Amino acid sequence: MPHTMEWKVRLHVFEDDEGTTKARVVLDTGATALTGQGAAHCHPADRNVPEIGDELAAGRALNNLAQKLLNAAEQDIEGMGAPRPITRQAAGWPT
Repeated sequence: MPHTMEWKVRLHVFEDDEGTTKARVVLDTGATALTGQGAAHCHPADRNVPEIGDELAAGRALNNLAQKLLNAAEQDIEGMGAPRPITRQAAGWPT
């Protein structure tokens, strides 16, 4: 049976008053929402290139979200009676 879902992802990138670039990503599955966070700081000796801070903060937020999504899947797998996998790639479907 084919299965198709559409999940919405919203990524917010902003700089705080202290010059830290922060990112927040929200995944809305329709049934639940997961949030990832990321931040980037420009080293004082480096040139200030805002795009690099945006990329780092966004990438870190997406990575944080990915870890949370994998944890949720592993908990769901355990809920089905299967043991928690030792490695992430052993869980469910190959990546």
